[in-house]
Amino acid sequence: MQLQNKVALVTGGTRGIGKAIVLALGEAGADVAFTYRSSKESADIIVAELRAKGRRASGFQSDAADFTQANDIVQKVVQEFERVDILVNNAGITKDGLLMRMSESDWDTVIATNLKSVFSFTKAVCRQMMGQQAGKIINISSVVGIIGNAGQANYVASKAGIIGFTKSVAKELASRNIQANVVAPGFVETDMTEKLNEKQKEAILAMIPLKRIAKPDEVAGVVRFLASSDADYITGQVLCVDGGMVM
Repeated sequence: MQLQNKVALVTGGTRGIGKAIVLALGEAGADVAFTYRSSKESADIIVAELRAKGRRASGFQSDAADFTQANDIVQKVVQEFERVDILVNNAGITKDGLLMRMSESDWDTVIATNLKSVFSFTKAVCRQMMGQQAGKIINISSVVGIIGNAGQANYVASKAGIIGFTKSVAKELASRNIQANVVAPGFVETDMTEKLNEKQKEAILAMIPLKRIAKPDEVAGVVRFLASSDADYITGQVLCVDGGMVM
């Protein structure tokens, strides 16, 4: 129960890695608020599961790309939970395609959802965390933000931007006892990887020294560590959860 009496806010918390993070933080004792875009039914199930374990929990429907909504949600979380100790910026989408065929809309949508949302929610929690003289900001990037990936120029740009943004925020907020770090997953068992055919999966496994795809819980465990007091002296870092792809 390392996170008992802590309040966490997770964006994109009803599927895949986001859902695993919400549940992991709750298991560690935190009260958890999370955002979702469309599936209220999924959100209600997660809220009920957390409350059954004695946690306070709420789901907030929002468009991660909307700056005003990010501010409104943080205000609602503070009103309901009295504080925000942990922010996990996880919301993200893909609209893949080769650069020469990529539309302006596909570029703008991915950058807004994946990168602008990190700016919006981080800015929104800053004042609260500074007043508390404590906070943990954990941003979910990707190993492709480090090594690049053909056919994902928009996604890679957003994930690389998250890394640079986090390092800058870590320097700005360190004096207020706020740590900001990045978790960069490799290939993880999610809805997206389930759509890959066997040939694609074999090509992916060939790049991974551990020869397997990660489970969402393995990413969530690293987030839980960074959210805990065990990581109080870690800031501005990128932790790759990738089976050895980037080394």
